Amino acid sequence: MQKLTVIKIGGNIVDDDKALNDFLQAFAKINTPKILVHGGGKLATKLAVELAISTEIVEGRRITSEVMLPVTVMVYAGLINKQIVAQLQHYQCDALGVSGADAQLILSHKRAIEPIDYGFVGDFTPQDVNIVRLKQFLELGLCPVFSAITADQEGQLLNTNADTIASNLAISLATHYQVELVYCFEHQGVLRDRKDENSVIPQIHPANFNQLKNDGVISDGMLPKIANALAAVEQKVHQVCIKSAQDLLKPTAGTIISQ
Repeated sequence: MQKLTVIKIGGNIVDDDKALNDFLQAFAKINTPKILVHGGGKLATKLAVELAISTEIVEGRRITSEVMLPVTVMVYAGLINKQIVAQLQHYQCDALGVSGADAQLILSHKRAIEPIDYGFVGDFTPQDVNIVRLKQFLELGLCPVFSAITADQEGQLLNTNADTIASNLAISLATHYQVELVYCFEHQGVLRDRKDENSVIPQIHPANFNQLKNDGVISDGMLPKIANALAAVEQKVHQVCIKSAQDLLKPTAGTIISQ
């Protein structure tokens, strides 16, 4: 079975021009089929402040109001996505910038308002991924670069968690490829002590995840990331790893997520 690498880069990498450039240069060297998923970093929040639009984050996830949605679409699917695609082309990686709405690659639905109303936020399952179209892109030698925007059946654009997109893409393609899912961010891995880069937790599985969560070691934005990673390994994704973007090409670095 052919290998496929699905990589998600965190917002702090997107915000750092040098870190992003170094990552993309390394990413372009992966010579097997690959997919990149990116979030939006702080630019959407910065633009919202300039436009006097309030921003609210609950449990590591952004509440997307009706006035905030156009900002997220413009920033995520527009400026950031095209900057990444242009840089990858510079490094001879034939990248194709997409959102879930393009070619109906991801058909999502608006998240239920209970217990928290996240506004115009999308959810979807691996079954909602257009595997046929994605495989066609990959077989053409293209590298899809996904922004964190999807759409529902009525054509409503929805802000969608990038970790969830990466996880569900990996799960949906696991029956066709040997999929490695990698979450890249600014730390060496999942840290037991956020102030100590040497405190990487080498392996996380359901039992110690619950304990780490209860102890407050894993919290905020790391919670959905680990939850999505665990969902991926449960659904036959070959390997899931959380590591530093600088260590992308180092196979033994980071935190391995296992059953």
